[in-house]
Amino acid sequence: MLFANDFFSSLFLIVFQSIFCGLYIWFTEYFKTNYYIQQKMNNSEKIKIISDIAASVAHEIRNPLTSVRGFIQLLGSGDLNQEKKIYYQKICLEELDRAQKIISDYLSLAKPDPENNEVIELEQEIHYACNILNSYANYQNIEIISTIKDRNVLIYGDKYKLRQAIINIGKNAIEAMSEDGVLEFEVHKHKKSALVIIRDNGIGMSVEQINRLGTPYYSTKDKGTGLGTMVSFSIIRKMQGSIDVQSEKWKGTTFTITLPLHDDR
Repeated sequence: MLFANDFFSSLFLIVFQSIFCGLYIWFTEYFKTNYYIQQKMNNSEKIKIISDIAASVAHEIRNPLTSVRGFIQLLGSGDLNQEKKIYYQKICLEELDRAQKIISDYLSLAKPDPENNEVIELEQEIHYACNILNSYANYQNIEIISTIKDRNVLIYGDKYKLRQAIINIGKNAIEAMSEDGVLEFEVHKHKKSALVIIRDNGIGMSVEQINRLGTPYYSTKDKGTGLGTMVSFSIIRKMQGSIDVQSEKWKGTTFTITLPLHDDR
C-alpha cells in the first residue's frame, strides 16, 4: 500500500509521526527528570534546614547548661559567703530560663499549638502588648507610645499568637535601643488591610541583616537565637499577613505588619 499510493506523501507522514513521537517521549522524560531533581533538591533543603536548627539548638542549650554546671560547682565550695551564693543561684536560674525559652521556641516551630481563631480588635491587642512591655521598657529607660489612627480595626486569627509575635518584635526593639529610646506602635487601615507599625530609634540593621531576618538561627543579638523572630514571622504568615522591615544603621528600624481586615475575608 505504501508504494501503491503516493510514496513521498506516505514517507512524509511516517517521518512526521516518528519525529512527533520522539519529541513527545523526550519532553516526557525531560520533565519527569526535572521533577525528580526538584523533589530531591527540596528534600535536601528541608534536611539541611532541620540539621542546621538541630545543631544550633544543641549549641545554644549547651551554653547555658555549661554555665549552670560551673556555678553549681562553685556553690559546692565551702568558703562562699551568703551574698555570693545568692548571686550564683540567680545566674543559674537565669541560664536555665534561657535554655527553657530556647526549647519552647523550638517546639513552637516544630509542633505549633492548635489555633483558636476569633475576631480580634487590634487596638486592644496593641494596648495589651504595651502594658506587657512597659515594665521591661521602664527598666531600660525606654518610652512606649501607641497611636491608634483608625478605631475598630478588626482582623481574624489567634489573638494569643498575635500577641506573642507583637511582643517578640517589641522586646527586640527595646533591646536594640539605648537609654532615652522611643518605641512607637501605630495602627491604621489601608485599603483592605490593617497595618501595625512598630518603630524604634535603635541601632538599626544593614541590608544583609534585614534579608536574613526570620531565617533559622540568625540573630543580631550576642545571646540571641533568632527563634523568636522566626516564630513571629511564621505567625504572621499563617494569618495571611506579611512583615516589611525598613532599617538604617544607627537610625532605627520599622516593622510594618500587614493583615487582612475581617470584613474582607
